[in-house]
Amino acid sequence: MKRATSTVPQQSAAVGRPSQAVTPERKRPGKAVLLLLGLIPPVFFTSAVVGAAETPLPVFTDVTTQAGIQFKHSYGDDKLDNIVEGTGAGTMFFDYDGDGWLDIYLVNGRWHSDFSSNFGRQLRGKLSNRLYRNHRDGTFVDVTVKAGVAGKRFACGASAADYDDDGDLDLYILCYGPNEFYQNNGDGTFTEISEKSGLADPRWSLQAAWFDFDLDGDLDVYVVNYLEYDKGAFRAFYAPTGYPGPLSYPGQPDALFRNNGDGTFTDVAHEAGVFRPDGRGMGVTVSDLDNDGRLDIYVTNDAMANDYFRSTAVGKFSEEALVRGMAFGEAGQGVSSMGPAVGDVDRDGRLDLYIPDMDYGCLLMNRGEFFEDRTTPAGLAVVCGQYVGWGGILFDYDSDGYLDLYVANGDAHKEFPDEAVLVHNDGAGNFTDVAKQSGDFFHHKFVSRGATWGDFDNDGDPDVLVANLNDSPRLLRNDGGNRNHWLTVDARFANGKSAAIGARVTVTAGALRQIQDLVPVRSYLSQGDPRLHFGLGKAGQADRVEIRWPDGRTTSLENVRAGQFLTVVQPAK
Repeated sequence: MKRATSTVPQQSAAVGRPSQAVTPERKRPGKAVLLLLGLIPPVFFTSAVVGAAETPLPVFTDVTTQAGIQFKHSYGDDKLDNIVEGTGAGTMFFDYDGDGWLDIYLVNGRWHSDFSSNFGRQLRGKLSNRLYRNHRDGTFVDVTVKAGVAGKRFACGASAADYDDDGDLDLYILCYGPNEFYQNNGDGTFTEISEKSGLADPRWSLQAAWFDFDLDGDLDVYVVNYLEYDKGAFRAFYAPTGYPGPLSYPGQPDALFRNNGDGTFTDVAHEAGVFRPDGRGMGVTVSDLDNDGRLDIYVTNDAMANDYFRSTAVGKFSEEALVRGMAFGEAGQGVSSMGPAVGDVDRDGRLDLYIPDMDYGCLLMNRGEFFEDRTTPAGLAVVCGQYVGWGGILFDYDSDGYLDLYVANGDAHKEFPDEAVLVHNDGAGNFTDVAKQSGDFFHHKFVSRGATWGDFDNDGDPDVLVANLNDSPRLLRNDGGNRNHWLTVDARFANGKSAAIGARVTVTAGALRQIQDLVPVRSYLSQGDPRLHFGLGKAGQADRVEIRWPDGRTTSLENVRAGQFLTVVQPAK
C-alpha cells in the first residue's frame, strides 16, 4: 500500500527550477515471498514490457470511504425515466485553494418540474454539489458550505479556470437551465457572478472547455449544449427502452464565450465559425490536432456527426470533421459519442482521439491530413463493444511511456451496471485487457458516467475519480504506477500561479518523445489534473523538456531528473 505524503510540490517563480521529489514508497516484502505465502495471487505478476525489462502493472485501490468522500449522486427523482436524468454527471479535480494539492468537486441533480415525478418531491432542498478539500494525508473534508458552492440547479458538469488572471481558479457549473459561475475570492470562498458575467447560458449545458481562442491574453470558454427537452411530451417510442433517445428532441447550438477582459463574456460562435444550430453536444476537447501551433475544437455529438473545428487563423475556425474522418464511428456508422479523450497513443508526434459510445468506442489515429479508425485492429472493439462507454481516459498509469485507456461504463436508459474497462498499451498502439488483475474495483459493476484522472496524493502516478449515476463516486488510488520513472510538468503563466492552459509540453527521453497539450477539461463532463504526467520507463532523466506557450514562445530545459514535479513559469514579456 502506498502512503500519502505531506510534501507539497514546491512552486518556484524561477523559470525551469525543479521542485522537490515526493517521499518514496514504504518498503514492503518482496513479491516472490508474498506469493509463496499465498498473500497475493499469481496474476499480480502480469507485466508490461519496458525495453528489455519487465515491470509489474499497478493496481487501483478504492479509497473513497477512507478518504472521507461521503456523497451520493442523485438525478432528483425516485425513478430513472427520461434523458435528462440519464445523462448523469462528471467529476473534477482542481486545486481551488492553491496549496499544491488537488481538491474534488462533485455535481448533483435536483428535483425539477420539467422532468421529475411527484414522488421525487421529497428530495427538494436536500441535494447539492460538493466541494472536498484535500487534507494532504489521503483524506478530504467537505467545505461546500464554507466555500459557498453548493449550487442551485440540476448540474451535469463543471470546469475551473483563472478567468480574471488573479492566480486562483474560478468555478463554472454546467446545468439544465442557466449555468452557474462562481468567482474565487482567494480566501477559500466564492461569489456567484453568473448573470453579471454573461455566462448564465439558459440552455441545457453539459461541458465547458477554457482556452484563449483569440490570443488576447485572457481565457475564453467553449460551452457544449445538448438538446431541448420537451417536458416529456414526446411519447412515440419503444417502451422497453425506458425513454426516448436524443433524436426525439431538437438539438441546441453550442456557445463560444469571448472574455471581454472586464469580467464579462460575449457569445461569438457565429463570428468565429463554430455555430451549429442543430448540435447535440455531449463533450468537447481542445487541442492542437493538426500541429500548426493553434488550438482546435473537437465536439462529440449524440446520435449524429461529430464536429472538428480546425483553427484556420487567430480566432477563426472551419468545420472539417467529415473530410478528415472524424465525424462518425467505426465503419462510418452514426453512434452516440460521449466524452472525447486526447493523447498521442503511438508516440508519433500527433495527438489521437478516443471516443466512448454505445457501441465499440472509437479510436481515431491521427495520420496528419486525416484520422484512421483503428478501434478493431488495436484490440478495443472486442473489449469495449459489450458495454455502453461514457468517460474515457487516456493516461500512462504505469509510467512506461505509453498511454493506456480507462473507460467508465453503464447502461444509458436503465440503471443496469457494467464493469469498467482498463486496457494496457503495448507500445505499438495495441491494447490488452488488464482490468481483472488491476484491483477489486474492477470486479464490481456500476452505472458510471464521468471519469477523470489526477495525482491527488502527489506521489507521481495518476489516480482516477469516477462519477456513478444515483450512487457514490469512486476515488481509485494508483498503487505502483510510480515504479517506473516519471516526470510531472507544472507549466504556469507569468503570474506563477495559474496553469498555462493551451501550452504544449514535449518531453524527450532517449528515443521516446511525448507531447501533451495543457487543457485539463477532458473525458465525459469532467476536468482533471492540469499538471502533466509523463512516464519515462527506465530513463532516470528527461533529455529535454520543451514548453511552447500559447503565444508561441518556447522554454527549453535539458537533463531534467525524473521523480519530481517540475514547475516552469512562463517568462514575462
